[in-house]
Amino acid sequence: MVFVRLHEAAKAGMRNTCFPPSAQLLSLKNDCAMNKLKQYECTVIIDGGLQDDAIAAAMELVKKTISDKGGVINNVLEVGRRKMAYLIRKSSIGYYAHIEFDAAPTVIAEVERVFRYEENILRFLIIQMSSQLVEMRKRVEKYSVMLGSPEDQAEPAADASAKS
Repeated sequence: MVFVRLHEAAKAGMRNTCFPPSAQLLSLKNDCAMNKLKQYECTVIIDGGLQDDAIAAAMELVKKTISDKGGVINNVLEVGRRKMAYLIRKSSIGYYAHIEFDAAPTVIAEVERVFRYEENILRFLIIQMSSQLVEMRKRVEKYSVMLGSPEDQAEPAADASAKS
């Protein structure tokens, strides 16, 4: 059916507008979605058996790698040392960090390649944040600020009992 319509358009002398001319292809390549920044989040587990300065150096390497490859770091949450559910490379303790950043999709492969060959990084996971996830996080943040968490409500009661 589509072929028939295109054939009829060709008979009528209309130019095929489905495919741009080759001069326009170059401009489309520059405006391609692959070059636009997308939101990502990365969780990294660094060997927890390292000294604090070695962990700090590994964190700086992670941040520097993302920045050098063209990413823009929005938020860094360093959770700290935690006991892992199972051994990874004979290590039972890991230093967890969560990084949110914006980058082009082509940057992710380069960042993963650097992380994969770094000995101090036990595991990493980079995911693209969908628009639904971003909206959900904004709503959760909005309502958690309005309502407060149970820990926030417990602290004033503990302070009042300590004063009396």
